[in-house]
Parts: sequence; C-alpha cells; structure tokens
Amino acid sequence: MEHDHSGHDHAHDHGHSHAPADFGVAFAVATLLNLALVAAQVIYGLSANSIALLADAGHNFGDALGLLLAWGAHVMARWTPTERYTYGFRSASILSALINAVMLLVATGAIAWEAIRRLPDPGEVAGVTVMVVAGIGIVVNALSAWLLMAGSKGDLNVRGAFLHLAADAGVSVGVVIAGAVILFLGWTWIDPVMSLIVAVVIVWGTWGLMRESFQLSMDAVPSGIEPSEVRAYLEQLPGVASIHDLHIWAMSTTENALTCHLVMPGGHPGNAFITAACRDLASRFAIRHPTFQIELGDGADCPLAPAHVV
Repeated sequence: MEHDHSGHDHAHDHGHSHAPADFGVAFAVATLLNLALVAAQVIYGLSANSIALLADAGHNFGDALGLLLAWGAHVMARWTPTERYTYGFRSASILSALINAVMLLVATGAIAWEAIRRLPDPGEVAGVTVMVVAGIGIVVNALSAWLLMAGSKGDLNVRGAFLHLAADAGVSVGVVIAGAVILFLGWTWIDPVMSLIVAVVIVWGTWGLMRESFQLSMDAVPSGIEPSEVRAYLEQLPGVASIHDLHIWAMSTTENALTCHLVMPGGHPGNAFITAACRDLASRFAIRHPTFQIELGDGADCPLAPAHVV
C-alpha cells in the first residue's frame, strides 16, 4: 500500500463569512446592558416581591454570562495556532455554547423550585413595578439582539446569542402581562405561574443548544451535514474506486473539517483534482478544511479500511 501524503492538499476556501472584526464592541455593549438590567430586576424584584421578575433576572444573568462566553470564544477563535494547539482555539466556541447551556438549565431549576414553593402563598406583588422593569427588559433584550444581528448570519456562536436574546424579549413580554394581570385583577398567583412558564421557555430554547453543543464537543458530524451525501460525492469522483476512514467534525461553530482515504488504483490524480474536490466540499457541504490520503491498489491492506476501525 502506498500512501501519497502529497494528497494532503487543502486548497482552503477562506471566503466564508465571519463576524465583523470589531464585533467585540457589540458583545461589550450587549453584555453591559444585560448586567445593568439584571441589577435592576434583582433590586426591584425583591422590593416588589415578584418571583417572575427574579426569574427573568436569573435568565438575563445567564444571558450576560453566555454573552461573555461567546465573546471570549469569538476572541479566542482568532488566536494564532501554537505548536501544542495546532488547530488554534477555534473549539472554544463549542465549549462556550455547552457551558452556557448547562448554566442556564441549572438556573432554570432554581427558578422553578422557588416558583413552586411560592404557589400556595405568592404574597403581595407590586404589579406596576413588575411591568415597568420587565418593559425595560424588552427594550434591552431587543437592542442587544439587534447589535448581534449582523454576526448571526455567519457565526453559529453569535447566532445562538442573538436568538437567545430575541427570545428573552418575548419572555419579558410575558412578565409584563403578568404584572398587568396583577395590577388590574389582583391575581397574585399569576406571578409564580408566569415564572414557571419562563422556566419552560428557557428549557425549550436551551435543550437544543445543549444537545448540539455536546454533540459537537464529542466530534459528531455537524447537524447541517449529511454523511451519506458526502460519502456519495467522494465515491463518484473520477478515479476513485472506494473510500474509507471518513471523518467529519466541527473545528468550531463556523468551520468544519474532513479526513478521508481515497483508493485510486490509477495513481495520484494531481493537484487540480484535490483543488476541485476541496472547492466542491466547501460550496456543497460547508466543509472547508478537508484532508485526503491517496491509496493505490485496492486499499485492502490499509489497517483503517474496515468500517468498525477508527
């Protein structure tokens, strides 16, 4: 068996979209806005005796931490690779998403527990205060989401933060409704009930993020890529008799990688073949870091040929 390591030719397409170079400013402003909102919600939530407002504060605090994590990952992803970290620090964006999801689920458990504890006796709740502070939350979350909107188009890490903030604006609307019900109807029980609804919304929106970030951290094939389609594409390339040892994983929330052995009895196909294959993988599957190993003969003597061998 002959391994042609000159086949490790990447011809990377660096034309895929990135968030703007100064996107850190948007992260900074959005984070400061959310931290200020959290402080206001805690202070007035305690003074108004509103568990719904405190629940929203806990949610927004999770948002602020998530923004800090996403911001840090955004910065780390641009650090230069080192001799030890040869891929650089791109995977920080995956880890930040996973940590963010875990923190949000833990905070949600605390919110739900306190809401259930208060259901039998919600106490007096200041409806006007709840409405005003939650209304400010709508403005802050909507503005923060708008600041991140530009980067959400090309970076899954930023997109997650954007969608989270946009959903939070909707959650704050629910808190405003609860405050109005308390103010006009006197139904104080709506406060813990609304906090439970907030908790359900958080779990609903976070579970998918946690599942996908966990999968990516385990080097699973990214959800937007169908492995069978990639395999079919590679197998139909001219001169390719078969393929094996195909691996597809995410280097970050914006970059996907692939390694594969191509069995080509006719010999090395040349750099033009590699360049064309890399270009097609980038345009069709968003895989921009492929590495091929060319094998001659029938490939049967490759120790990695069996499907069960990794």
